Amino acid sequence: MNESLESRSNGAYDVVVLGAGPVGQNVADHARAAGLTVAVVERELVGGECSYWACVPSKALLRPVVAVADAQRVDGARQAVTGRLDTAQVFARRDRYVTDWDDTGQAEWVKSIGADLFRGHGRIDGPRRVIVTRDDGARHTLTARHAVAIATGSRPVLPDIPGINEARPWTNRHGTDSSTVPARLAIVGGGGVGVEMATLWQGLGSQVTLLARRSLLPRMEPFAGEFIARGLTQAGADVRIGVRVTALRRPDPAGPVTLTLDDGGELEADDVMFATGRAPHTDDLGLDTVGLTPGSWLDVDTTCLVRGVEGDWLYALGDVNHRALLTHQGKYQARTAGDAIGARAAGLPLDDAPWGDHATTADQHAVPQVFFTDPEAGAVGLSAEEAARAGRRTKVVDLDLSAAQGANLYADGYQGHARMVVDLDREILLGVTFVGYGISELLHSATIAVAGEVPLKRLRHAVACFPTVSEIWLFLLAAYHRK
Repeated sequence: MNESLESRSNGAYDVVVLGAGPVGQNVADHARAAGLTVAVVERELVGGECSYWACVPSKALLRPVVAVADAQRVDGARQAVTGRLDTAQVFARRDRYVTDWDDTGQAEWVKSIGADLFRGHGRIDGPRRVIVTRDDGARHTLTARHAVAIATGSRPVLPDIPGINEARPWTNRHGTDSSTVPARLAIVGGGGVGVEMATLWQGLGSQVTLLARRSLLPRMEPFAGEFIARGLTQAGADVRIGVRVTALRRPDPAGPVTLTLDDGGELEADDVMFATGRAPHTDDLGLDTVGLTPGSWLDVDTTCLVRGVEGDWLYALGDVNHRALLTHQGKYQARTAGDAIGARAAGLPLDDAPWGDHATTADQHAVPQVFFTDPEAGAVGLSAEEAARAGRRTKVVDLDLSAAQGANLYADGYQGHARMVVDLDREILLGVTFVGYGISELLHSATIAVAGEVPLKRLRHAVACFPTVSEIWLFLLAAYHRK
C-alpha cells in the first residue's frame, strides 16, 4: 500500500514511534488525541508480534482445542464429540484472524488516526533524531520535537548448546504459523509460551513432550503449575520436570532430532521448540548514540521515560522495558505514556503520583495474566510468596473452585483452585490466582478488586449471580472472615 512517506516535507514530527504493534499503535493514538503530529516506523508487519505470531494466532488455534475439551466434560455434549479436530479448518481459522499475514487493514488504521507510517528499519541518530532505512536502501530522516517512543518488542532467545543450529528448532513464531502437525514435538520451557504450545499441539494431534527445568509457570502460585501439568498429562502429553537439554543432533535435515538430557537419557522427536526466554529488540536501534547500551532492556520511570537520557524525550514501552512482557500491560503503558507526552508538550502538570493519570502504577501492583491452557491459569497482583518477601502481613485463603455450584454446572467433575492474598493491615486484596476451566473471564473482577484496593468490607456487597463460577468470591470472603 502507499504510506504517506512525505506528508511532512521536512521530516519533523512531534512524536516518532518505533514499532507499530499494539503498543506502538496505542501511544500513537493517544499522542494524536492530544493534537500532536506522529510518525510510526515499522520494519516488519504493522500489528507486530502479537497480531501475527503470538497472542492472536495462539488463541485462535487454542480455542478449538479447548472447546472440544469443554464439550467432553459435559454429559450430553460429550456423546456428540465423535471425531478429532479438523486441523485444516483450525489452521484456516488462524489464518483468518491473522488476515493471512497481510497488514493492510492495520496499516490503514494507523493512517486513519492521522499518523504517517514509514516502512523500514528505524534507528536513533542522536537526540530526537531517527533515520529510517527502507528495504530498497532509501533513507528518511525524522526529527521529534517532543518524544521518541521505543515500542519494538522482544524476540525469542535460543540457548547456546551444542547442535542448536543443526536442529533447526521452532520458536513461538513457527509454533503459531505452522500448518503441519508433527507426529512428535518436544517443547523446552515451562513458562507461559511452553504450556500454551504444549496444550495446542497435543490437542492438534502431536505427541508432545514438555521439558521444564523448574515447575510449570514458576512465577505463579505453585498450585497453578501443578494443575496445568495434570491437565497436560490427562490429555496425553509427557510432562517432565527438572530436566535440562544439554545437546541436540539432527544429522539428516529431513529426519528426527535427538535431544540429550542432563539425566543421561535421550529423547527423539520430529521437531523441537524452545520457549526459554526473550530478549529486547534494542540491539540495532542506535541506543549508543544517546549513551545507552545496545541490546539492553531499558529502565524507565513511572511515565515510561527512559532513565539516563537527558531532556525528557525518550520513552520505552512494552516488552523493551522488561516490566511485564504482556501485550495488555504494554498497551496500558502506551496509553499512559501517550497522555504524559501530550501533557508535557502542552506544558501541563503531570499527574504521576501513584494511580495518577500519568503513572503506570499497575505495573508494580496489579499486573493480570492469563494462560489459555486446559485448565486455564490466571493471576493478578502478588503471590503469597511475593507478599511475604515484601514484608506484608497477610492471610492466604485457598478454596476448591467446585465450592461454587456454577463451576459444577460449567463442567461435570470441575477441577480448579482459587487463592486470595489479603493485606491484614488494610484489609484489601494484594493478589488473586485462579486455575480452572473458563477462569480467564473471571480474572477481571479480581483485577478491579486489586487495582481499586477495594476494602473487603465493601467487596462482600458485590453480589455474584447464581449459579456462576464467580460465586467463588462469596466463599473466599466467607473463609477469610471465618476464625
